[in-house]
Amino acid sequence: MPRQCDLAIIGTGTAASVAAYRCRDAGWRVVVVDHLPFGGTCALRGCDPKKVLVGIAETLDLDRRMRGKGIAAGVPAIDWPAMIAFKRSFTDHVPHDRAEDFAKNGIDALHGRARFTGPRTIEIDGESIEARFVLIAAGAVPMRLGIPGEEHLATSTDFLELAALPRRIVFVGGGYIAAEFSHIAVRAGAEVTVLEQADDILPQFDPDLVGLLKRKSASLGVDLRLGTKVEAIEKTGGTCRVHLRSGGAQSSIDADLVVHAGGRVPDLGALNLAAGQVEQEKSRLKLNEFLQSTSNPAVYAAGDAASRGPPLTPVASHDARVAAANMLEGNRERPNYLGVPSVVFTIPPLARVGLLEAEARRQNRRFRVQHEDTSSWYTARRVAEDCAGFKVLVEEGSDLVLGAHLIGPHAEEVINLFALAIRTGLTATRIGATIFGYPTSASDVAYML
Repeated sequence: MPRQCDLAIIGTGTAASVAAYRCRDAGWRVVVVDHLPFGGTCALRGCDPKKVLVGIAETLDLDRRMRGKGIAAGVPAIDWPAMIAFKRSFTDHVPHDRAEDFAKNGIDALHGRARFTGPRTIEIDGESIEARFVLIAAGAVPMRLGIPGEEHLATSTDFLELAALPRRIVFVGGGYIAAEFSHIAVRAGAEVTVLEQADDILPQFDPDLVGLLKRKSASLGVDLRLGTKVEAIEKTGGTCRVHLRSGGAQSSIDADLVVHAGGRVPDLGALNLAAGQVEQEKSRLKLNEFLQSTSNPAVYAAGDAASRGPPLTPVASHDARVAAANMLEGNRERPNYLGVPSVVFTIPPLARVGLLEAEARRQNRRFRVQHEDTSSWYTARRVAEDCAGFKVLVEEGSDLVLGAHLIGPHAEEVINLFALAIRTGLTATRIGATIFGYPTSASDVAYML
């Protein structure tokens, strides 16, 4: 006989955990299932461990930039094995702690692959569970690239577990993973190449500021090749040969590690969605405005599996709160993705919130643009950073911030001020009238408006 519960959740990451605790607090019987170690992408294989590595690379970078400006000569370097060991101090305990916390809170946690066997039933390694609701919060996986030999590609998870740094690394794709990991690897001493078949990298970000980032990356030694398609990957021994086509010409490049940086898709392939009467379209679930399946009202989704908002951890948490409220109380809550900031943790970081300039023009918005290279401003000069700039869009008439785009020291923090303004309707005039602590990066905001 199937195990009975009120809510079965597929996944144990941020979205899954938030929804599990919300519904358990309401008195529901909750079961969570994951075929991977408990904790999800952010805590184990994404945001948190990545930022640990970035922090170490930032420390090295600051040391190098300040040579001759008060820092004595020497040869600073990244100790890769020690860095990975430090990273593991943040991740290794998570699965055990998460399992203990589930148990302490009365949430049943199962290891195994979940698959639908009916509209309200899932099976995990032969055990059947029948639930009033099912929440799909299974996260995302690297998308299939359709390249011969793509089985030789390492994932971002593999990169974060490298026992030693390979001498030659190639990233296939020009998104977050390539930008962030290339900045870590090149500062650690690797020869880094980024291959992007489109005409530019990071299309979600302001192209003018991306231009500053590309210039910075090139100065570090990152070999960025745009308009370059990977046609095949061959592996002989410990060496990979990547076959390329660019501008009609064929070539190849050898590497000790080739990393998949071509994007991620919801991890839905093994769920047997057809048996659950859960429809999808182009690898995405078909959901209504309440994050509920349009074909099976017992099923909801959150986070990367929902693919409704930006693929970010705070969005997963927000989705989970919305989905939990709707399951508990009926469909009343809708997700609100207004003013969600996004950061590429390069060194320096690149950040955005709100509309791109091109998006605002397509919407026929009337706005003024404040745009400047700020490498000569005090905030950048104080730490010898030569890559800094901003672009801010302010709507005519309403005086509302439509979009903000930053690169430079502490951009990942300052962007949150603009996010707050956009989400709460704070005008540029009121922001500019704020008395900020000085000298801080936040105090630059008044001069950006």
